Amino acid sequence: MASLTISPEDQKKVKALGFLANKGTDNFSGRIITVNGKITAAQNKCLSEAAELFGNGIVTFTSRLTIECQGIPYDKIEDFRAYIAKEGLETGGTGSKVRPVVACKGTTCQYGLIDTFDLSEKIHEIFFKGYSDVKLPHKFKIGVGGCPNNCMKPSLNDLGIVGQRIPNYDQELCNGCRVCSVENTCPIHAAKVIDGILEIDKEQCNNCGRCIDKCHFDAIPDGQTGYRVFIGGRWGKLVNHGIPLNKIFTTEEEVMDIIEKTILLFREQGITGERLSETIERIGFEDVEAQLLSDEILDRKEEILNSELHLVGGATC
Repeated sequence: MASLTISPEDQKKVKALGFLANKGTDNFSGRIITVNGKITAAQNKCLSEAAELFGNGIVTFTSRLTIECQGIPYDKIEDFRAYIAKEGLETGGTGSKVRPVVACKGTTCQYGLIDTFDLSEKIHEIFFKGYSDVKLPHKFKIGVGGCPNNCMKPSLNDLGIVGQRIPNYDQELCNGCRVCSVENTCPIHAAKVIDGILEIDKEQCNNCGRCIDKCHFDAIPDGQTGYRVFIGGRWGKLVNHGIPLNKIFTTEEEVMDIIEKTILLFREQGITGERLSETIERIGFEDVEAQLLSDEILDRKEEILNSELHLVGGATC
């Protein structure tokens, strides 16, 4: 059932601000952007007050770590936005553009390999906010996971980042222990002692870093921090697992470049209404990867951003 008295035009206008119609009513849920799924106690208090002052007092959490305050009347929307702005909060997160970033808790987790809060906040500023006026063929979701446990399912995002710790293994220091602490530590059995020497299957190893500093003879004293990037994932009516690029990136700068190249490629070569997974399938993964690993797209950045593309919009769900 549609809203009772609010026109479709007015619904569309406030949806662009992050206010979604509550089915069968004239009220809306205000979607608050949490940047990376983290808010302060003061912001939490402000949202609770705003929910009671302008809504029905109910606060819900979305699957992408944003927050919604329900039951806000149409004529109270601007008052709601002004109230939460006192604590630096804003609404939004809809449309055929870069959507709010989702991150796991990163280095506060015992398995976290990268600071997901810090990285996702940078992505938020550069791409969610910096590219907020850039129209894309459809929504573009980014997920940041701190380790290969994949708790927040980065490979089911249009672009997913997974923290890595590539073990620095010095085979000459291996003593071929009958009971190998590294082999016993490896959760996916990629490390095995074969013919008296430890072997690490690089095709099987997911760079979780659990083996680092476990060898009693310092054969794996440390590891290189890295970032594995998946492209073309999606979750919803149609499901597609993202494909990892055939390179593990070792700096944040490289990751930011890959994100920007992917967005630019999607804007330029995607067809209005299709998700990135469909663009990749149509063009071919090898072609897309070759473009992303070169700088040609970045060289044409301004041309791509200034092109009159996707004026209708493609986000249908």
